[in-house]
Amino acid sequence: MNARRLSACAAIVLAAPIAGAAAQTRFRVLSIDDAIAEAVTHNPALLAQRGTLAVADAAVITAGLRPNPVLTGDVDSLDLVGTGFSELNNAGPPQAAVRVDVPLERGRKRSLRSEVAQYGKQLTQAQVSDAVRRLKLDVMLACVDVLEAKARLELARDNLQTLQKLVDLNDRRVATGAIAPLEVTRSRVAMLQYRASVRTAELSLTQARIKLLPLLGVRAGEAAIDIVDRLGLPSPAAAPVLSDLQASARAARPDLRASRSDQARTQADLRLQVAQATVDYTVGAEFRRQQGIAGRGNMLGFFVSVPLPVFNRNQGEIARAQAETHRSELALTATEGDVSAEVASAFEAFQSSQQLVAEIERDLLQPANDARAGTTYTYQAGATSLLDVLDAQRAFNDTMDNYYAAQAAYRRAHARLTLVAGDEVMR
Repeated sequence: MNARRLSACAAIVLAAPIAGAAAQTRFRVLSIDDAIAEAVTHNPALLAQRGTLAVADAAVITAGLRPNPVLTGDVDSLDLVGTGFSELNNAGPPQAAVRVDVPLERGRKRSLRSEVAQYGKQLTQAQVSDAVRRLKLDVMLACVDVLEAKARLELARDNLQTLQKLVDLNDRRVATGAIAPLEVTRSRVAMLQYRASVRTAELSLTQARIKLLPLLGVRAGEAAIDIVDRLGLPSPAAAPVLSDLQASARAARPDLRASRSDQARTQADLRLQVAQATVDYTVGAEFRRQQGIAGRGNMLGFFVSVPLPVFNRNQGEIARAQAETHRSELALTATEGDVSAEVASAFEAFQSSQQLVAEIERDLLQPANDARAGTTYTYQAGATSLLDVLDAQRAFNDTMDNYYAAQAAYRRAHARLTLVAGDEVMR
């Protein structure tokens, strides 16, 4: 009796914090699609990444601007030291001038600058799209973690409820003298072990929900997030073909578009640097006013300035642009290879996880459930031992645990394949 009371007190103590935590927490319920939409709208890192679009737009504006004309004004030959201007010293006369110089760019520099800036903008847009793609994958994986943790928690609670019924049954049997008190203690210990499993599963679920919050941009003090969706997915109506997925990835992946835009930008930059070696002219005009002792006069002057490319012919920048062009070509080739390999790896993981789920559903679920139900019924009739019940319960628990893990792996593999092969391709 003392052992039974101690076990009952321990059960109450373990249950109290669980019930209290559940009562205090309020969740905002989202589906996976809702969570992805919220993350795309509110994720701080993505918002910062989108800020680079405004920088790229500003670079396009700057690239299209023409060079400013230069206005020069001067006044010279002034009698500020008191020498005086006369016919004897023939000094002066004082002069005032206004001059305007206009740079004339040659070699299509302005249009080439705009071309480089436009490719830079396309590169930035592709990088933002790739950041969105990666964020979607992170959110989907985090949501699957939540769903898997919820399924494991339900399994732990179901196991606990089953063991609680056995404890209640054994309590009645002890009262009638049908079994020894030790049998009740053994069943109660097993129940408390499953109660601890419930607590562990609740902690795992809490951690999975917390991991999701920064991805959605949820701030401190806001309502916690819960995900309501299916853990597993039905098999697609038509099996995907690897070559089609790889072709779709090559056409749709934003990181590949970014590599192509970077290659085009470096090629345009090389053309710009070659054009920068072309000398520019500067033409000017000047109006000059003289005020002397012999009279006054107005004059006009015209100027042309041409730099002599003796030492600096932009050799360094041309060499840099050539190296950048070669690098971008290699990077594009490497990215294409990585994308094909990534799609192939995701495809294999998808097929393997899909097959594993199908095998568990076909071969294990029903037998494990029947074995547990049959052993429990036989035990209630007094025709088997508690160890047989616990073994059947453990086998059922392991089967369901593996099933939920396989479902979660299948959902993750589906998400990865969807986003590495191009969004919407697997829907």
